[in-house]
Amino acid sequence: MHLKGITVDLKSGLYRTLSKDELGSFFEGLKRHGSVYGPVKISEDSHAFRKVDDLAQMDLGYTRTLIPPKKFFIKPREDIFLFDEEEATFKEPPPDQEVVVFGVHACDINALNLLARVFLEDTPDRYYRERRERTLLVGLSCVPDENCFCRSTGTSHAVEGFDIFLNDLGDKYLVRVGSMKGYGAVMDGNLNLEEATQEDLGKYKAAEAARDGLFKRSLDVNGLQTYLDLSYDDPLWKEFGDRCLSCGSCNLVCPRCRCYDIKDYINLDTKTGGRNRLWYSCMLGDHGLVAGGLNFRPTTTERIRNRFNCKGSLREGLPNCVGCGRCTVYCPADIDYVEVMKRVRGEEP
Repeated sequence: MHLKGITVDLKSGLYRTLSKDELGSFFEGLKRHGSVYGPVKISEDSHAFRKVDDLAQMDLGYTRTLIPPKKFFIKPREDIFLFDEEEATFKEPPPDQEVVVFGVHACDINALNLLARVFLEDTPDRYYRERRERTLLVGLSCVPDENCFCRSTGTSHAVEGFDIFLNDLGDKYLVRVGSMKGYGAVMDGNLNLEEATQEDLGKYKAAEAARDGLFKRSLDVNGLQTYLDLSYDDPLWKEFGDRCLSCGSCNLVCPRCRCYDIKDYINLDTKTGGRNRLWYSCMLGDHGLVAGGLNFRPTTTERIRNRFNCKGSLREGLPNCVGCGRCTVYCPADIDYVEVMKRVRGEEP
């Protein structure tokens, strides 16, 4: 494997195994690379990536977080600059500190890969680039629940986009290294890492096969965009549009939604203020509002049709849905993404 001009093969450390007894030491070593954020149970049904100081604070058996890890790279709300009229100054906020995001699942890593293409290629977004450079991303294998369908979207396995990935083999983890930063973090951790043997690789293959058999939901995405095109006038959009609350929750929890708005504000002193960037939603009523007062998607029916066409399409050569199930789980109107798409295909949900 080539990482920035350096070839790393199996024997030199691309694959290692880590005993679960050593996971605490591994966690402590990660602190040298920044504040550690991991999955924390915040309610009966929800998890969130929160700052953690101890391995025991995390729930590594979680399925999904409410807000995806895109929040570490695209802030829900952030100041672009601050101004002071009396001092005649414009100030940018200081750069973020280095962080470690621990326990990211394959679907979310694949979602970040798409965001990286959007924000880092062609016209790079400086804020996204600097945060990614200051982040050590540690992936973790997972067990799907009844709402996961990432196997259908080809995102149940992460090949790239992580620095380190831990695959559960029972009593140990198969450690996969995805970057030179990850290679350095693994090798300088003073851990009792073992070279992966053929037996370990066999366990990995068996574990992946067993995990594939646990998926309860599936969606045929082959040719889905054509079915969506043919369903433009289908009454199902009115049916689900009448149920939709236009709250935008589906966009907020989606790991691949990246729409944002830019707003200027002035403080009450009328002398200071700033410009900030914040997440935005295509399901909100004013998303299609343009100069002159025209709204090119004034109805919920039009907005929900647009969203499903967006999610069912390819973006930068990648599927725009990673099958995490968040939009279904957290929709207050109980709109099921897979159900809608199956009806688009003419299938029974």
